[in-house]
Amino acid sequence: MTSNTGFLRVDLRSDTVTQPTPGMRAAMAAAPLGDDVFADDPSVNALQAQIADLLGFEAALFVPTGTQSNLCALLAHCQRGDEYIVGQMAHCYRWEGGGGAVFGSLQPQPLNHQPDGTLALAEIAAAIKPDDAHFARTRLLALENTFGGKRLPMDYVQQATDLARQHGLARHLDGARLFNAAVAQATELGTDPYQEARRIASCFDSVSVCFSKGLGAPVGSALCGGRELISRAHRIRKMAGGGMRQSGGLAAAASYALTNHVQRLADDHTLAQRLAAGLRRLPGLVVAQPQTNVVFVDLEGPARAHASDLIPQLARHGVLATGLYQLRFVTHLDVDAAGIDHALAVIGDIFSR
Repeated sequence: MTSNTGFLRVDLRSDTVTQPTPGMRAAMAAAPLGDDVFADDPSVNALQAQIADLLGFEAALFVPTGTQSNLCALLAHCQRGDEYIVGQMAHCYRWEGGGGAVFGSLQPQPLNHQPDGTLALAEIAAAIKPDDAHFARTRLLALENTFGGKRLPMDYVQQATDLARQHGLARHLDGARLFNAAVAQATELGTDPYQEARRIASCFDSVSVCFSKGLGAPVGSALCGGRELISRAHRIRKMAGGGMRQSGGLAAAASYALTNHVQRLADDHTLAQRLAAGLRRLPGLVVAQPQTNVVFVDLEGPARAHASDLIPQLARHGVLATGLYQLRFVTHLDVDAAGIDHALAVIGDIFSR
C-alpha cells in the first residue's frame, strides 16, 4: 500500500493489481517443473486436478487468462453458426474483443441485465431459437457470477440453468470471481465457501475460474468441465497460443491461492463495506451497497460536473480508481483498513473543495 518513496498509495483500480505474498513466492520458487505442452509439468497437473476436484468436474485446463478460458469454453461448446445467450454487459460478450464471433463464427444473443445482474428467465426462454434453417442454432447459456460485484442468487442460478437444460442448451459460467460469490453466499448461509463454490459450479457444464483477481495469483485461469469438453478446449488453447511450457511456477501460485486465499476474501468484502459507508457521508455521491469486493459510485450534481478531473486528482493524492461519471473501487489482499481510510480522507478533502 505504501510506495518505495514513503508516499501513501492505495490501488483500488482492480483486484488484478495484487502482488504475490511471501508464501506464494516461496511456493513458486519450490515448484517442480516440466513441459505442460507435453502434459508433464507436475505443478500444472496438480493444479488442474485440484481445481477440478474442488468444483466437482472430471477435468480442468490451466490457461494464461480468463479471456482465453472463456474463449476455449465458447468454442468447445459451440460450432460455427451456433449461438450463445449472454448478458449485454457480460465479460465474455462485451469485454473480450468479440472472440467468439471472430475466432469461432459464433453468434452472441445478448440480453439486458436486471438490476440484480440476472437475465430474466422469460427473456432467456424467448431468445432460444426454434430448429429452423432461418436461425442460428441456440446451443449455450453463458452466465457470470459475480457480475459487477453482485452475487447471483442461488435459486436464480438453479432456475436459469434448469431452463437451459430443459431446452437442450449447454451451460457455461464465467466465474472469474466465483470464490467471491461463494464466500458471500457462505457468509449469508453460515456454510463453507468451498462447499458453496462447488454448489454453484454444479449447475454448469463448464466453469472458468480466475486466479489473478481476488485470489491474488500473478497470472492464470482454469476452465473446468467434462473430459471430452476439456479435450476440445485443449486443442483450442493450442490454436490460441496458450501452451505455456514450464508454467508450473504460475500453477503453484494458483494452487497456493486456492488453499490459502479463499477464506480471506471475506476481509475484502468487509473493507468494501467500510469504503461504501464512508463514501455515503459525502455529498454528490450515490453509493451502491457492495455485495462482495466491488464498490460503484455514481456522481451527481456539482460532483458530476467535475468528473473528468476526479480520477487524476485522486491519483495525485495516492488513490487509484477507475471510471468517469460512475467510479469503481475494488478491494483486494493488498488493501487494508488504513488504505481505505486514506482513500476516504482524500476523497472527502477533494469534495470539500
